[in-house]
Amino acid sequence: MNVTKYGKVKQEIKSKILDGSYVPHQKISSENELMKEFGVSRHTIRVAIGELVNEGWLYREQGAGTFCAVRNKPEAIIQKSTKTIAIITTYISNYIFPTIIRGAESYLSERGYQVVLYSTNNTIENEKRILETIISQPVDGLIIEPTKSAYSNPNINYYFNLERLQVPYIMMNAFYDELEPVCLVLNDEKGGFLQTDHLIKKGHKNIIGFFKTDDLQGVKRMKGYVKAHRASNIPINPTNIISYNSEEKDTKPIKELANLLSAQTEFPTGLVCYNDELAIKLLDVLRERKLNVPEDISIVGYDNSFLALASEVKLTTVNHPKNDMGERAAQMIVDLIESKVEMKNLESVIYEPELVIRNSTKELESE
Repeated sequence: MNVTKYGKVKQEIKSKILDGSYVPHQKISSENELMKEFGVSRHTIRVAIGELVNEGWLYREQGAGTFCAVRNKPEAIIQKSTKTIAIITTYISNYIFPTIIRGAESYLSERGYQVVLYSTNNTIENEKRILETIISQPVDGLIIEPTKSAYSNPNINYYFNLERLQVPYIMMNAFYDELEPVCLVLNDEKGGFLQTDHLIKKGHKNIIGFFKTDDLQGVKRMKGYVKAHRASNIPINPTNIISYNSEEKDTKPIKELANLLSAQTEFPTGLVCYNDELAIKLLDVLRERKLNVPEDISIVGYDNSFLALASEVKLTTVNHPKNDMGERAAQMIVDLIESKVEMKNLESVIYEPELVIRNSTKELESE
């Protein structure tokens, strides 16, 4: 869809209001400054400003200029009969996310809260759009799974604006380090250690690790992989660490494993996977090469998802507290909204991982 010139100007000014760059009663840039910034005519600027004034985003003072309007939401929230919680996750309908969401929804619905679900598809631009939507509407609190949490986030100002508006939020699965938010996370470094140490204790030394590194979880799981090798004084072959991002998750790990299996080098005996979803995809690569698990190669997943039991290979995997994490996140945000606890007194939750051992790994015979 083509956006008109004035529509682009209008959206950019709204974004500055929503991320807190313009605060209530602050004078916005002059027409001349906006003309230079956007490279458009005075007429275009006036149309955009006029619509924002009519919609209540801005107000004019004769002889003084145009200012950011007050858009705090207490009155709107008070008038609502039902309180609303927004849940933002990277994905909604696949993998472990439905279980996390069900845990939260069940708790919230029993207490009369309405739940609105959003998915960023793990893209920064989608997160920005969703945050703008939420800040524009009366929402009582947010449960957020950060997007690309391993990177510095350009949307951080929106979270500061939520704090200014006194809208409580908590994060789960990961967090933005700059914000130091209340969060619920799994000790993923220890989880990555457990995955790898399990194989090392079974005699494996040539272990390939696959880690999605645009999310904090993957970075920490990789760190655990490295620590497990060091703890056992096993040198790491740099080519055995395969990192990839969200956009590459369906292609790069598969291609890299195929290349490693085809190379005329020492054959890997174990695979450590970022999650169960990836482990199932890599099983297909092994099947194509007539390799059996665990007879020819061992594999360890992560999350103890339904996929861990979905194939003939029952995955050894790290347990993820899916339902409990969702439920506890809901409980924590309700406690904040209903002032049962102050944010400064609410402690983050760190779950300790446990390895669930099934039949996808085997002991290597001593040489």
